[in-house]
Order: sequence, then structure tokens, then C-alpha cells
Amino acid sequence: MDFPKDIIDALITAAREAREFAHAPYSGFRVGAALLCSDGSVFTGCNVENSSFSLTCCAERSAVFSAVGEGRTEFDAIAIVADGEAVPPCGACRQVLSEFAPDLHVILLDKHDEHRILTLTNLLPEPFSARYLKD
Repeated sequence: MDFPKDIIDALITAAREAREFAHAPYSGFRVGAALLCSDGSVFTGCNVENSSFSLTCCAERSAVFSAVGEGRTEFDAIAIVADGEAVPPCGACRQVLSEFAPDLHVILLDKHDEHRILTLTNLLPEPFSARYLKD
């Protein structure tokens, strides 16, 4: 998948930096995400765990919510950096991302600094969408 190397590198760097702020006292599994908006702005997020585990928020959704809170709703790519292996977004994050950008480029970095790029459509081929809410 063709995506400019300089943008990939910048997103990976931003996701790495965001990972440093992760609040993961229970799992120790830190994740950072950097979301590229269509206007070129980048919003980052990190996972925030809670002792009531169901209240934990993933890095990807944290980045989306930050962007939406600043009026951005058009996204081109997201880079995800976790501790260890390349980790794709969880199901909840895939669904949230699909609300805004079903063809989003998803950049996953592994512990060897190798990345791969998928599309959200590959990861979530049939998301629940607003079309199901209409008669």
C-alpha cells in the first residue's frame, strides 16, 4: 500500500511519544496512537486503564475523541505502537474508526521497528453503520 514514508515516520514517532503517557498499571501493556486528519493535523492518544476494566479506553479511541473534540472528523491514517508485537485495533476501536473513515490506512509497528499498512476495510469488512438505523 502506497503511503508517503515521511508521513508514516512522523505518525510512528508521534504514536511512540504518546505511548509514553499510557496509564497501564494493571496490564503493563502501553499503547500509543497517532491519527492523521485529512487537513494534515495529527492527534495522539494513549490507552488509559481503570481498575474497573470495562472503563478502560484504548489509544485509538482516545485519539479519535481528541480529534472530534477539536472539530476534526475526516481521517486518512492512524499509526499504532504497542509494547511488543504489532497490534491491530480492537473491535470497539475498529467500529469507532469506521464511523469516520472506513478506508483508513492503519499503520502497525512491531518490536523490530518494521511496519505494515492495512486498511480498516480489511480489518472490519462489514461495520455497523448509520444505514442500519434508517427505514
